[in-house]
Amino acid sequence: MQNIILVGFMGTGKTSIGRELAKRRGMEFIDLDDVIEEREHMKIADIFKEKGEPYFRQAEREAVRDVCGRKNLIVAAGGGAVLKQENVGDFASCGIVVCLEARPEIIVQRTSGHAHRPLLNVAQPIKKIRELLEKRKSHYDKIADHIDTSDMSLEEAVEKIMELVSRKINATFKDHPPADL
Repeated sequence: MQNIILVGFMGTGKTSIGRELAKRRGMEFIDLDDVIEEREHMKIADIFKEKGEPYFRQAEREAVRDVCGRKNLIVAAGGGAVLKQENVGDFASCGIVVCLEARPEIIVQRTSGHAHRPLLNVAQPIKKIRELLEKRKSHYDKIADHIDTSDMSLEEAVEKIMELVSRKINATFKDHPPADL
């Protein structure tokens, strides 16, 4: 079965939606940040603090390569994973990529009080969110399928993704039927 890769800014629901989607589809869920933390033996916030963002992005790149070598996964990619074009290419070649979005005000609500969000541990988090969203906009815009989770329940978001994936699989099957039919 083809992988489903969830990308988008932090707080858009990649992890919670990904876990529920995996459960419903009978697939394994992988959060790339968890993979990185396990490999590095430290929390993401500590990697940023002690080794810097460039180091983290390289560790993230290696995790993307490894995860994209597997099948039957729901993957929650870190919010900045799309900053490297190689990651986007790997995601597209190993599965169906869906970009989750949310309004900045919703992101602040969802991420407030989370010390593990190193990029938002600033005096004005909504300003930082807007700045980062603008910086990443061109990268997120390269992903064909976007779902705004701002006003959706977990169940609604999962259903929307399942419908999208089903349409994509059916379109691919229609355009490229298996040779044995």
